[in-house]
Amino acid sequence: MLKESLIANHSIKLNQTANNWEEAVKIGTDLLVASGAIEPRYYDNIIAKVKEMGPYIILSPGLAMPHARPEEGVIKTAFALVTLTTPVVFDGEDEPVSVLITLAGSDSDQHMQGIMEITQVLEDEDPNSETGVDLQKLLRCKTADEVIAVIDAALN
Repeated sequence: MLKESLIANHSIKLNQTANNWEEAVKIGTDLLVASGAIEPRYYDNIIAKVKEMGPYIILSPGLAMPHARPEEGVIKTAFALVTLTTPVVFDGEDEPVSVLITLAGSDSDQHMQGIMEITQVLEDEDPNSETGVDLQKLLRCKTADEVIAVIDAALN
């Protein structure tokens, strides 16, 4: 689902620059708006929720998964993957984020499946890793094809 969505929606942007976390989130949501997967209001709902509830979209150090509820602007299940050259810091957080995987789940099952797939792809094989997530694999990617190869390797 993750790989197919990234390819079909052309929703991978690497080595991007954002001045703050809101801009970083917008890079991913703009890709999904352009592909027809979400309505522009999905972005507004993510931002409003983070401001209201705190940075619940941070999954582990360095990784955020911007998402809101299916009824808040999702047209079809889709993902976008963005890496940043300079990490951004969310309000109230110390740990900067350099990888954002935007999830638009069309229903709660798709939403949960998406989270599980992202976790599987980023699982760290290093038993000494504190986070269990290997973001360096994605941060080293220079092309969308390299990202797809990382996902393939993780899921096979």
